[in-house]
This record gives sequence, structure tokens and C-alpha cells, in this order.
Amino acid sequence: MTGISANKIKWIRSLHQKKHRDELGLFLVEGEKLVQEALYFLPHAVQFVAHTDEFELKSTSIESTLVSPAELTRISSLKSPNKVLAVVKKSNEQKAINSSGLTLVLDGIQDPGNFGTILRIADWFGINDLVCSNDTVEIYNPKVVQSSMGAIYRVNVHYKKLSDWLKIESRPIYGALLQGKNAYKEALMEDAILIMGNEGRGISKDLIPFISHPLTIPAFGQAESLNVAVATGILVSEFKRK
Repeated sequence: MTGISANKIKWIRSLHQKKHRDELGLFLVEGEKLVQEALYFLPHAVQFVAHTDEFELKSTSIESTLVSPAELTRISSLKSPNKVLAVVKKSNEQKAINSSGLTLVLDGIQDPGNFGTILRIADWFGINDLVCSNDTVEIYNPKVVQSSMGAIYRVNVHYKKLSDWLKIESRPIYGALLQGKNAYKEALMEDAILIMGNEGRGISKDLIPFISHPLTIPAFGQAESLNVAVATGILVSEFKRK
């Protein structure tokens, strides 16, 4: 089938907005690599694919439309669309949070790029769960999906009221704080929780009492702070190294 209908264009473009993603239970995946991974990891969740003739869609069971580069640009959320766009169904599966190993907790992360990068970090280091405050950016935000580079298919993300969840946790709770102990010198535990705070305000005041092990990354230069995704990568690496 070639060409794309006006209704399909309206449907796809509506998914650029969170309210419609929530209403329809769908989200967008764009680009050759991410769509190929969606087809591999979530084959039954892919609802529709729009692609140019440069992309080979091997599956014949998925509804698809061949589009021109101009049509792809019209429906894409990206400045420079890449060959293919897929509409994917959100997962409704409520997975349990692992009670062992390292769990990352994100408190109010707002930047989609930071969130996507943290997902990639979790995926790289084999962290199964991210527990997020309810005001953390939506996982299905197109910029999060894009910057995660496929990690959203492999890392479980849970949105919760963090204070309620932390109350019932028995693992030691680490938190990234400027006044914390030197992360390079601490004996970091294998089964633990690590809280990373908002880009501007850090960890919320109501979560500070839950932190049994405050950590900091020592500065060797003049910078006032580290990007939260960079800091997450450094700290998670220390946990895994030790």
C-alpha cells in the first residue's frame, strides 16, 4: 500500500502530545534502528509502520504504508526523520521491582535527553528497574524514546510516590548529594538503591531522611555541578566496579 490518508496523518500527529498518548495507549518510535528493535522486542505491540522505500519491512502481518520522504517529515516528531516511523502500543504489564541488585530512583528528572541517557546507562550496566517520581518526565515522550536508543524495551520503568515506596524498602539507600561522602572511597553495596535528584534542585527534601548513605562525586576542577545523567553514569560505574 502506498500513500497515507489524512486520518492516519491526524492519528499519528496526535501522538506528539502526551494527552493523546495517554488516551490512546500508544507512542511513536522513529528511525531505522529503534523501529527494528521494536519489531524484535515488541513484535505484537507494533500497530502501524510508515516507511520510505529505503526501509525494508520484513513482517507482512503489520499494517504498513509506503510514504515519501516529504510525507514522513509531515508526520514525524523529529527535525530530520530517518526512513521509518512506527506506532507502538504501550505496555500495561505491571512488573514487580527486583528486591535485589541495584535499583535506580529518579526524583523529578525533567529533561527528556537526560532521562533517555539514564535509561541507556541502566541498560548498559544491567540494571533492570528505574523507579521514578510521578513528576519525572514521561517515558513515552518522543525525545526520551529517541535518546534511550532502545533501552526502553529492556529496562522496567515504574512511576510511584517515592516516599511511600522507600518506606517499605529494606535495602541501603544511597543518594547523590553535594555534602555526601566520597563515592570513590566508600564500600558500595551490591544490593542497594541509588537516588538521583532533579537537574536544578537535587533530591527533594522529603526524601532526604530516607538516605542512609549520602554520596558525592569529588570535584577536581572549577565546575559547580555535573549533569545528572553524567553523574548517574559515574556512580553506577562505581557500584558495578566494586
